[in-house]
Amino acid sequence: MIKIEAIVRPEKMEDVKDALAVVEVKGITLYQVMGCGSQLGKTKKVRGHSFQMNLMPKIKFEIVVSDEDWARITIDAICNAAYTGEPGDGKIFSYDLDNVVRIRTREIGITAL
Repeated sequence: MIKIEAIVRPEKMEDVKDALAVVEVKGITLYQVMGCGSQLGKTKKVRGHSFQMNLMPKIKFEIVVSDEDWARITIDAICNAAYTGEPGDGKIFSYDLDNVVRIRTREIGITAL
């Protein structure tokens, strides 16, 4: 099993959700998060005063898939949907997941997905 965490622009949230639905990824968790990457935020001007916004609003998707083939399909769908070509498009992290348990039935492993 592989866990995928994708951090994307808020305005791309619906595009990513739709892309995941097309490839039939059904179990997702979303968070509103704040962060900065290599662009280190941006400068805004309000009423003649400039200030640095170091943390930008982002959306974090968490998805668990059964194998590497599904991980590649999922990551490709997210990349295609979230891409703008500008700094701040986001990042995707994937890593092996040791175990999962469905609380209601106590199923373990892939059957719990």
